[in-house]
Amino acid sequence: MALVLGFVVGNITGAKSPAEPGSEVAAEGSANAPAGGAMADAERIPVGTSPVQGPNNALATVVVFSDFQCPFCSRVEETLARLRREYPNDVRIVWKDNPLPFHDKATPAAEAAREAFAQGGNAKFWAMHDLLFQNQQNLERADLERYAQQLGLNMQRFRAALDGHTHQAAIERDKTLATQVQANGTPNFFINGTNLVGAQPYEKFKELVDAVLARARTITPRTQVYAQMVRDPIAAPGAAPTPSQPQAPQRQEDPNAVYRVPVGNSPAQGPANALVTVVVFSDFQCPFCSRVEGTLHNLRTRYGNDIRFVWKNEPLPFHDKARPAAQLAMEAFAQGGAAKFWAMHDLLFENQQHLDRADLERYAQQQGLNMARVRAALDGNTHDAEINADHALAQQVEANGTPHFFINGRRLVGAQPEEAFTRLIDEVKTKAEEMIRTVPGTTRANVYERTIANGATGTVYLPGGNAPAPAAQQGQGDDENRVYTVRPNPRAPFFGAANARVVIEHFSDYQCPFCSRVGPQVEQIRQRYGDRVKFVWRDYPLPFHNNAMLAAEAAQEAFAQRGNAGFWRFHDTLFTNQQHIERADLERYAQEQGLDMTRFRAALDNHTHQARIRDDMAAADATGAQIGTPAFFIAGKFVAGALPFEEFQRRIDAALAAAH
Repeated sequence: MALVLGFVVGNITGAKSPAEPGSEVAAEGSANAPAGGAMADAERIPVGTSPVQGPNNALATVVVFSDFQCPFCSRVEETLARLRREYPNDVRIVWKDNPLPFHDKATPAAEAAREAFAQGGNAKFWAMHDLLFQNQQNLERADLERYAQQLGLNMQRFRAALDGHTHQAAIERDKTLATQVQANGTPNFFINGTNLVGAQPYEKFKELVDAVLARARTITPRTQVYAQMVRDPIAAPGAAPTPSQPQAPQRQEDPNAVYRVPVGNSPAQGPANALVTVVVFSDFQCPFCSRVEGTLHNLRTRYGNDIRFVWKNEPLPFHDKARPAAQLAMEAFAQGGAAKFWAMHDLLFENQQHLDRADLERYAQQQGLNMARVRAALDGNTHDAEINADHALAQQVEANGTPHFFINGRRLVGAQPEEAFTRLIDEVKTKAEEMIRTVPGTTRANVYERTIANGATGTVYLPGGNAPAPAAQQGQGDDENRVYTVRPNPRAPFFGAANARVVIEHFSDYQCPFCSRVGPQVEQIRQRYGDRVKFVWRDYPLPFHNNAMLAAEAAQEAFAQRGNAGFWRFHDTLFTNQQHIERADLERYAQEQGLDMTRFRAALDNHTHQARIRDDMAAADATGAQIGTPAFFIAGKFVAGALPFEEFQRRIDAALAAAH
């Protein structure tokens, strides 16, 4: 899911990023270099020591939040290169990492690029950046090492950086900044502080850059342009509120809110009378969950009997091995209690790249479990009730994304640095000790239950903010509240929760340029809403797109062979390569993704999936809506076209509110 990690504990908005290893090189050519005339930095969106391309005194600074595995980030690279060519003295590009949790190779790629930066400054960073995007389908560890050798990097340092996650802290800082400025999804841009979302056409970038430059040229001294405009950014062309209608601030979650997150019968580690209880919503296949395990181990050592960890299962639907792994861990718990659960938990995270059925059975044998019961649990999904109950609790407290923590009821999101945990733990530990001293009847044994007794069950916001203002209506009927009947396809690919109260039916065409353009918004829906919605793919290949039907058949065969995960992988490949979807291209993509080629060719030769595709088309036509592509039905309400994410957000939020 599209799931954004890294809420902030404490205010670090204006903090400068501490230097990374090799920063004596990395600082060269950055916006903070002490060259005469260089731009002063901004507090809200600092350039810091990030990689930079372009002159230090450029009037327009484009801060890019991006992901090396994201197909839409790859697609926008030519647009950024064109900006640099056409505005050589007026535009600089600043890179910020925002690897998405469902892109398992994005973080290692980011670490590789950061190490190139540490060794060779901007020149080596952008050279590695280009190699990674040019070879986006080849981002395994061996590939990263090959690119490092091509660039002449010190391989001993390079391997040590990847093995030791040397640059993790810098990447996490970028992700935290992305969360602060609501850069939800990739690619996401801030041009002198004005947000532009997604792989937009070049004309959109040019329009905003020209408007930014017009304002920038009125500011003196020139060195204050970036800092001043980020403090007071211009509105994006076509979306500015009028002076008499100022834009209301977005609602911000109350960082001090306490949530009611019961321990229940979940696996726990640490004494029941610990002063601090950390409830962990996690996923055995999530790379960020794996990465934070070292931090949690350090916390256990640091706080000893004062801390307890409670495990809650939140296997994400696009991690196809996460739920079977959770089944095994819960079976270990059923057979051997907490000791067997945590031993299995450690094995699963230590072997996160090996979670197939045979691997799970091998781990069970290593732990001495009853294999007949293990196989029965995996075959029959014996522990679905417990796993689903954890998931329902996660939805209730809006624990969207993994890892997600509640520390004595206080929310902390993502694989944060250890200091973020200790800061919050020390605070709630002090409050627990004070509660025991001052509130009659409070003991170590009941302090957690008393702390969360009156806790919230939904997100608590600070006063004064509003929901996003409605976006301008584009390509829609007069009555946006009309509810259409969409005949469901229970066998259609989807992401999100199968039983979500809000269903989004998305009718699309792989050859349609507007369908390609809406991809970033779809990614943002995935990240923001997680399992609160069910997002369903429906095929609607237009008759004048001669390759669209066969592409749809190919994607459906990927779905037939590999389920939702295989479908979305093939779907992304088709949109990434939209100009290359001939039969030979489709077969090449299928081979690259390890599909059974005999079955794949037979499905295309025999048009195995065409009846299902035409049934989707008929279902869309039967609604009576003016169907083009892309088209969406959000809880039955029609939305046409590649609208801004804010418009989708407004409608989805309304549908969710109505569903409760």
